Amino acid sequence: MRTVKATDVTEAVARLCIKANRELPEDVRAELESARAGEPWPLAEKSLGILCDNLTLAREKCLPICQDTGLACVFVELGQEVYIDGDLEQAVNDGVRRGYGEGYLRKSVVGDPLRRVNTNDNTPAFITVHLIPGSSLCITVLPKGFGSENMSRLKMLKPADGVQGVKDFVVETVRLAGANPCPPVVVGVGVGGCFDKAAYLAKKALLRPLNVPNHDPWYAELERELLESINSLGIGPQGFGGRTTALGLAIEYAPTHVAGLPVAVNMSCHATRRASEEL
Repeated sequence: MRTVKATDVTEAVARLCIKANRELPEDVRAELESARAGEPWPLAEKSLGILCDNLTLAREKCLPICQDTGLACVFVELGQEVYIDGDLEQAVNDGVRRGYGEGYLRKSVVGDPLRRVNTNDNTPAFITVHLIPGSSLCITVLPKGFGSENMSRLKMLKPADGVQGVKDFVVETVRLAGANPCPPVVVGVGVGGCFDKAAYLAKKALLRPLNVPNHDPWYAELERELLESINSLGIGPQGFGGRTTALGLAIEYAPTHVAGLPVAVNMSCHATRRASEEL
């Protein structure tokens, strides 16, 4: 049995909150620069250039990539042979509190969805824990801005709707979103499970690097086809037109009931921020 101190978790989460908001993952940066180089529409190419310049300035000046520094979604892969010496949930929230304070990041969380009083430290974090074999512990912070989060949709399709029903729903979701999620976007799609599982899968899909296709070749081809269809919509960077509406699309799937076909779409803007650390 391996012991990890709760204070180490706190320190790691604090670092990750700051890093995720200041530095874009290399796979996302590479796709953005590739899109800029291959974008034929002048206004779209200029918009992508401004976004690339913003990333460089954020990194050089240690400033947030985006003014919306997000709601802290924290994914914990916890080995079954790891013992946390302390309260894991408290440790994560302490890390978010410290990271958003020390990093001078905007605090956007309200403690009650209707009475709207800001918690002033961006807690609580929204924590997902996966138990995995072994003695490893990996923490990923995904700060989720709500310009894109508000464009999310979930639908309980009928099995008879089939693959075409899923395709139509995903493309329609991006079309209806238009410029609101600050395209180019990254699209996460969850298929299967039940109502809440599909939504979780859609968000989990955003954690996968853009240069890593689905492990199942059939789903990998579906990802490619959907990305092509979305980029044919002509929404383009910031909604100004062009062929770069989405930088990437990932699908996660799960078994489901014979009578159901849940599908969820969760989008992130071009600044798809995530940072991971193994303890």
